[in-house]
Amino acid sequence: MPAISPDNLLLQDNDAWPHIRHPILDWLINETYTERYIDNIFVELCERLNDAGISIDRATLHLRTYHPQWLGARIYWYPGMTEAKINTFDYGIDKTPEFLLSPAFEIYEGALEVRHRLNARPFERPWPLLSELAADGFIDYVAWPIEHTLAEKHFVTFASKAPAGFTDEELSFLHDLVPVVSLISEVRLKNVLARTLLETYVGARAGGQILAGATTRGSGSTLSAAVLICDLRDFTRISDLWPRDDVIEMLNTYFDAISEPIESNGGEILKFLGDGLLAVFPLSHEKACSNLLNSIRAAQNNMIAVNKQNSELGRPELNYGIGVHVGDVMYGNIGSKKRLDFTVIGPAVNVASRLEALTKEVGRNVLVSGAFAEEAKCRAWLEHVGAHPLKGLGEPIEVFALKSTHRSPLS
Repeated sequence: MPAISPDNLLLQDNDAWPHIRHPILDWLINETYTERYIDNIFVELCERLNDAGISIDRATLHLRTYHPQWLGARIYWYPGMTEAKINTFDYGIDKTPEFLLSPAFEIYEGALEVRHRLNARPFERPWPLLSELAADGFIDYVAWPIEHTLAEKHFVTFASKAPAGFTDEELSFLHDLVPVVSLISEVRLKNVLARTLLETYVGARAGGQILAGATTRGSGSTLSAAVLICDLRDFTRISDLWPRDDVIEMLNTYFDAISEPIESNGGEILKFLGDGLLAVFPLSHEKACSNLLNSIRAAQNNMIAVNKQNSELGRPELNYGIGVHVGDVMYGNIGSKKRLDFTVIGPAVNVASRLEALTKEVGRNVLVSGAFAEEAKCRAWLEHVGAHPLKGLGEPIEVFALKSTHRSPLS
């Protein structure tokens, strides 16, 4: 890799971009399109900069990702790392003293550059980061904002331990990289945001299919799965009697208690239906049915803890019903010409829904069909509650309740 020197740089006038032409810039523009992940590009960029003679001993790329669980992420690199370290930051961090006393705050407040010589004391700003870097032997630090579409702001930083820090030519070259880093990071961040949004609102499996091109009405496939439908009891009454914020908090707590075991056991939540949810466990996984039962056991334990907390807060106990069936479902796009929903339909969904409704009549929280019991091979953990006619079905079906006196050994 050619070093940064007057012999191999193409210097432009002060108003032109780039001020310095170099193969690294050409690589960023012309050769990174095949790399999907920005952290991999960032690692290679830093390695190429060091190969070119610029002493990059620490580099970070800060991106606001707007993930449901965290506000943003920091991609962190130092020499010797073959993969970048990625840290996520919670919502609300921009109100903390740590953030307010940092270069990030100044960048988001509008600074076009933050530059500090770390061997010169006292520091211009009382930022803990500067003292930490100086203590680790860093000499120079620079940060620049990265602008994305609609003024979305992120930033990149470089730090050096070279005795003289960054030269003017090196700083000019690094600054020339910023617009390109902005462009390539925005493309990848938008891809991440699209995937995150789809996974958040339709689930990982459905989101992957949509990104792969399943966007036309009627597109989809047949999926063999165990289907779980859960519904909260007396939610209308709770909504009428309790303040809105309390209702939302109780509903979210309930969904956390039910959802997390489903997802951690290989299920996918396709839809939240007001105070209920629809989830599938594809039978392509040999333990799909036992995983489903394990998720129910864990959810039941979670709900015990939730109701204990509700009792301590003077809130009502939350009751629920779960219906489970197994069979083939149509998995794909349903809806109008301009507004689609990625979901599952079919008799198996209908049976699960009817079983969930039946829990009210038989007074059991969890009911499964005979077909599911046969598929799961778990009769020892089920109690037969008879053959029941279900609305819309011709013949009564065998129904089983999940016993509440045993801990599930299915794992």
